[in-house]
Amino acid sequence: MSQTQTKETPTEALIKSKAMPGEGWSVTAREDALNRLVSMGVPHRRDEYWKYTRPDTLTQTDPMPAAVFVHDEAPLFDTLDRLKVVFVDGVFDAEASDDLSLEGLHIERLATATSDLHWARDIYGTLEKNGQDPVARPLAALNTAFATDGVLIHVTGQPSKPVSLIYRHKSETSDAILHHVIKMDAGSSLTLLENGPAAARLNKVMEVEVADTAEFNHVRAQGRDHERRAATHIFARLGAESAFKSFTLTVNGVLTRNECVIELTGDDAHATVAGACVGDGAFLHDDTVFITHDAVNCESRQVFKKVLRNGATGIFQGKILVKADAQKTDGYQISQSLLLDEDSQFLAKPELEIYADDVACSHGSTSGAIDEDALFYLRARGVPRAEATDLLTLAFLAEAVEEITSQELREELNKRLASWLERHSS
Repeated sequence: MSQTQTKETPTEALIKSKAMPGEGWSVTAREDALNRLVSMGVPHRRDEYWKYTRPDTLTQTDPMPAAVFVHDEAPLFDTLDRLKVVFVDGVFDAEASDDLSLEGLHIERLATATSDLHWARDIYGTLEKNGQDPVARPLAALNTAFATDGVLIHVTGQPSKPVSLIYRHKSETSDAILHHVIKMDAGSSLTLLENGPAAARLNKVMEVEVADTAEFNHVRAQGRDHERRAATHIFARLGAESAFKSFTLTVNGVLTRNECVIELTGDDAHATVAGACVGDGAFLHDDTVFITHDAVNCESRQVFKKVLRNGATGIFQGKILVKADAQKTDGYQISQSLLLDEDSQFLAKPELEIYADDVACSHGSTSGAIDEDALFYLRARGVPRAEATDLLTLAFLAEAVEEITSQELREELNKRLASWLERHSS
């Protein structure tokens, strides 16, 4: 290398390894996102919101192998009547998917939606860009610039069944960049399900525009494959008297970073973000949430529970920002961990930033071991130690799972949690 040459930066190397779709209505948003990515640079451990999580395996250009995980359980949500939309290694699979026609909504692929006047052009990249202030989110900008597929869902009414996004992983070295856009018209409602391992390494963004009086319910299960690395982002904007609820169940995976950025911009809006995770061994799970109250009489809830064993690491970074005119705000935040051994750790950074004076906001974070008195009580009644531990663990996770509106979905996820705990009981 000559003295005049400079070493390629990690950001430059990452951008060079990607190919941006070169035409269509999303080009302007993609180019803007690329410029923002160049300005921000890829995340580093020195960044405030990455100090607990190493982002290098999410940003390096070398393939990150993850063996295809095969198990004999019935697919999650399989007993539900749902509209199935399947992606394999980040690419839509028409043969495995259902007919995308359903009264009350219209679904298209990001990769094939070509109309220059497409409704999604006003949302694609817009909520993601808004979510970059005051905290930079370079992986989300990377996604907007280079996303290769995803779904565009325009909800005009109240569909008769949920839309189920199913991710399948067939290549041991696949990288997937998926971007979903959801527009909820006034008075509409939708339940969106997600499950399955999308790829060896995943970068996913979902932008959700919730109009006045609309209701969006989201339930996501991140699969049991042990080597998965994933960075996901949800950006949502809520209108007056609207509701947004999102719940994520995560089991295993080498590294999972779930970010959720919500703006409550209409009076009397309600947002809930909840999650439950169980991790074993080389497991790092990071929930990073930022909720902005910018309207009157809005409510937000953050409820996160993590069960960690054999050296697993759990992270929670949650913030509630209440702007000056957001009077009568009710903001609730709780993050708790159950450490099943002395090698595991839970790192928490709860934050409140309040500029209004008529509010009720609270946050709390705790970490502890199994309640020995409760364990003794169960064992004294003939319950084996492993089974008693599982029962107490499920009871600990219950507060987060209860945030799911549908009883049927709650029961489905509780069964999967019980199954996972049974397999991992010592």
